[in-house]
Amino acid sequence: MVTRSNDPSATRGGVKARTVTGERILIVGPSWVGDMVMAQSLFMTLKARLPGCMIDVVGPAWSLPIIARMPEVRRALTLDVGHGKTGFKARWRLGRQLRGEYDRAIVLPRSWKSALVPFMASVPSRTGFIGEQRFVILNRRRQLNKKILDQTVKRFVSLGLPRGEAYPPQRIPQPKLRVDPDNQAKLVTAHGLSDRPLIGMMPGAEFGPSKQWPLDYFRLLAETLIDAGYAVAVLGGPKDEAAGEKIALGLPHAFNLCGKTSLADAVDVLGLCQQVVTNDSGLMHVAAAVGTRIQAVYGSTSPHYTPPLSDNAEIHWLNLACSPCFERTCPLGHNNCLKHIMPERLHQAIVAGTPANRDVLARQ
Repeated sequence: MVTRSNDPSATRGGVKARTVTGERILIVGPSWVGDMVMAQSLFMTLKARLPGCMIDVVGPAWSLPIIARMPEVRRALTLDVGHGKTGFKARWRLGRQLRGEYDRAIVLPRSWKSALVPFMASVPSRTGFIGEQRFVILNRRRQLNKKILDQTVKRFVSLGLPRGEAYPPQRIPQPKLRVDPDNQAKLVTAHGLSDRPLIGMMPGAEFGPSKQWPLDYFRLLAETLIDAGYAVAVLGGPKDEAAGEKIALGLPHAFNLCGKTSLADAVDVLGLCQQVVTNDSGLMHVAAAVGTRIQAVYGSTSPHYTPPLSDNAEIHWLNLACSPCFERTCPLGHNNCLKHIMPERLHQAIVAGTPANRDVLARQ
């Protein structure tokens, strides 16, 4: 188990503990970057309603840098369990270590294994949606009404509300990740980033190619933006390095940062960007959470279900008769939902969305 704390008085790592006066809440977090960012809306809701509560989050090891940027969370706990593995022994050990520490648990994933840690920890109240025969390990089960809870973030937040409360009771808080100005300065120097207005590009999407705008379109857009006086930074993981190279190779003021930054670094680079062009991906939600203007391209998925949680976002979605199909690859083999969103459309949106231009347009 790995632990990281946002609270200098937390109990792990040899740091002196403090007295917790509010409800002690353990949350089992999701396994995707975007979902973990959206889960912050739940944490913010809990803190607004219960200011003295203490929130700890169980999540994958990769999630530590994201959770560390959430001031609502005291402590992050991780399991040494491979993706897709049950990891019963590891969950049992963590549960045993946590016995007596919590008053309530909220389980966001709907899998059976995700509810094991709170059960093993004997948390008195264990809330989650009905799924995968969790009738014993969850004792506060909720029925998922997909018509009312039609977005992932709504489902997360609803689990923190009392049963039967009218939903939604108020506007859902938008995630807000902290940025590190000192790290931002280091990243600018380390990667030689241009002093031009920076446009981020995120060509990857873990789900599959049906969510990925064509790389040729990213390249054409990068060329026209650089000609218009912008700089371009391509962000992603090691698997996106080749895509980043295809977009940035040979272009002045273009930087392929794929595989060259940590997740924490990506948070800070996105905070430096004036705007981003992105598929429906985890980094899209990170960019929204640091306040950057979003140009979001949707293909096989729906912006109604997982929109960027920001008032500063523009959606590019054709809403064809065949979409959203929610398939990893196009079942019709043409990817028209993405191919028919042309680079010129994104270029015009970015220019119109530049702060000075937005001010002019607002006065017209």
